Amino acid sequence: MTARYIGQPQNRVDGRAKVTGAAKYAAEFNVPNLLYGYVVSSAIAKGKITKIDAERALALEGVIQVFTHENRPRTAWLDRSHKDDIAPPGSPFRPLYDENVVYSAQPIALVVAENFELARYAASLVRVEYKAEPHETDLNKKREEGYIPKERQFFPPSPKPRGNPEEALTNAAVRHEAECSQPVEHHNPMETHASTVIYEADGKLTIYDKTQGVQNCQKYISSVFDLSSDDVRVLSPFVGGAFGSGLRPQYQLFLAVMAALELKRSVRVSLTRQQMFTFGHRPSAIQNISLGASADGTLEAVIHDALAKTSRFEDYSEVVVNWSGVLYQCDNVKLDYKVAKLDTATPSDMRAPGAPTGLWALESAMDELAYKLKIDPLELRLKNYAERDQNEDKPFSSKELRECYRQGAEKFGWAKRNPEPRSMRDGDNLVGWGMATGVWDALYMPTSAKAVLTADGRLEVSSATSDIGTGTYTIMTQIAAETLGLPIDNVTFKLGDSSLPTSFVEGGSMTAASCGSAVKEVCDAVREKLFEFAKDMDDSPLADAKIEDVIFSDGRITLRNNPSQAVSFTDAMRHGEVSVIEEDTTSMVTFAKLSVKQAQYTRNTHSAVFAEVKVDEDLGTIHVTRVVSAIAAGRILNPKTARSQVLGSVVWGIGMALHEESVIDQNFGRFMNHSLGEYHVPVNADIHDIEVIFVEEHDEIVNPLGIKGVGEIGIVGVAAAIANAVFHATGKRVRDLPITLDKLL
Repeated sequence: MTARYIGQPQNRVDGRAKVTGAAKYAAEFNVPNLLYGYVVSSAIAKGKITKIDAERALALEGVIQVFTHENRPRTAWLDRSHKDDIAPPGSPFRPLYDENVVYSAQPIALVVAENFELARYAASLVRVEYKAEPHETDLNKKREEGYIPKERQFFPPSPKPRGNPEEALTNAAVRHEAECSQPVEHHNPMETHASTVIYEADGKLTIYDKTQGVQNCQKYISSVFDLSSDDVRVLSPFVGGAFGSGLRPQYQLFLAVMAALELKRSVRVSLTRQQMFTFGHRPSAIQNISLGASADGTLEAVIHDALAKTSRFEDYSEVVVNWSGVLYQCDNVKLDYKVAKLDTATPSDMRAPGAPTGLWALESAMDELAYKLKIDPLELRLKNYAERDQNEDKPFSSKELRECYRQGAEKFGWAKRNPEPRSMRDGDNLVGWGMATGVWDALYMPTSAKAVLTADGRLEVSSATSDIGTGTYTIMTQIAAETLGLPIDNVTFKLGDSSLPTSFVEGGSMTAASCGSAVKEVCDAVREKLFEFAKDMDDSPLADAKIEDVIFSDGRITLRNNPSQAVSFTDAMRHGEVSVIEEDTTSMVTFAKLSVKQAQYTRNTHSAVFAEVKVDEDLGTIHVTRVVSAIAAGRILNPKTARSQVLGSVVWGIGMALHEESVIDQNFGRFMNHSLGEYHVPVNADIHDIEVIFVEEHDEIVNPLGIKGVGEIGIVGVAAAIANAVFHATGKRVRDLPITLDKLL
């Protein structure tokens, strides 16, 4: 029988390289005579640079150059309108472009020296004078200046209102109305952003960058510096976490390329942990949500509006409120999403952009409504279960959310919950149980792949996608190995190289579906070529067979109903007089065919999250002691790596609920806790039992493999479940994240 790899908990094929240090990251690729760049950041949030004095820095032996807006090469920004693949509408930030300062700590100079320590010291000697202007970084002061942002790819605008929500709310037997807020959060992956630009003898560039899209960076560099794409190769074989921070090219990439081209030397620019707080982030948001219901709990009105921040120069937007019109059945709904311009960097996509924000508000409100109705929070959700997407008036391609509720509640023991707040105890701790729903998109993009099979039964498959720690290397290897019936050790998957077949950025939980479908398709093409060679052999036992009549296993093509009749890959290729079979494919044709059908459906992943907290009654300290997350995400390629994804998401959800907050000093317009010492994230002591359940779900519409992706869905709803548990434990509702002990005391 063919070895089964898809759906099995396979170990990571890149695991050994990572734990032994063999895996190399963007700042670990060394070449002779490498120069080092260190970024000088602005000290004001808004204004103009009136003078930059780099004389003392340049006087140091080993300092090569200090680049500023006054002396940057004029070759840069030849295409001023260029945007990367996922840029929001507006004008992308351009480092060192002119004397204007548009946000605090923006890069204003690059010191280049023979070693990193010297560059860092020299940067401290650069003196800058400014003419400061009044800035505004407080979203609360921009409540009246919100506007509807321009539409952005993958982020549809708010749907038009349906029914008469204001009248329905007024007439509802039970109403809930509240405002909630959340602060800015920063990605903070373990690996900081870095770019190593190797200047080749022929003037071509080989760039090692921390990115989620090597081809996105290649197009960006080629366009901005007016270079042929053949002269720019971007590689990112390993990424030490990104969570969305690597979707767009960050400014160290531009600075490193600029310096390398001007100096005709190889250059590395690495950002410090503090500088990781000087670009994208999850935006702060203020949300108002109103729910109206009949006495039996039937939703009669949903009104949800949100105001989020963006920069002065780009219209960053997310899908925040739309989920409130799709998750529950309600005929009277009004959803409104606006942004306000502030003097900060543009926010950027952070794990499930928009959904944790919107669902934090909606699912907290549903919990509050349940208490007012004296209905179990799970029962309320089931009563208003949506069988159809009312936003788009479409059916779901698949939806096993009911089963998520059932299996999650059973595993958690939800039926034992005493509904009264402050009714459950464990010694000095108040015990609280809360739950919430999660929803995210199931996306699929056309992707290309290449497969090369050699006569010795070894297969190499490649695509320019990325692996940001999600397990892409592994699941693509599994798909290829099973499709051709090869031992998994005989299969190698290559990624993270802009010279490989075209792939979209790795984000939005779409990589497994998109790249996986391309890998399956190209391996099927190799199968067909092998089968034709085998059928054409003299006295072939497969002469009268069709491809569905055979099994590919252990380097042989075997008749399904007579395993003794077989042809080896080697013999088939020898007959075909080839030493390799090479196939290229793109899932574009399949994508086009599916798109027509997909357009008739809404495609989502779903989850049910159950959380237990224990709150010290005297101190107000909160511990999340148990979480059960039941996920319906189509076909699960590898339960082991998928579980790891959900575990990480749940940990982040705990951080969102209880820890994470980028604190800004409004007087300076600067994030003050810009370090892992002061920006709090959950640590091992904060994390206890997390149970992940993958609910069986079949979907033939989302993509050829029935995959939905799990990178995002695991975080959605977690913060709300924990907040609801905190209320159940303490009787105190906190509507401003994070929930810290001072808000409970």
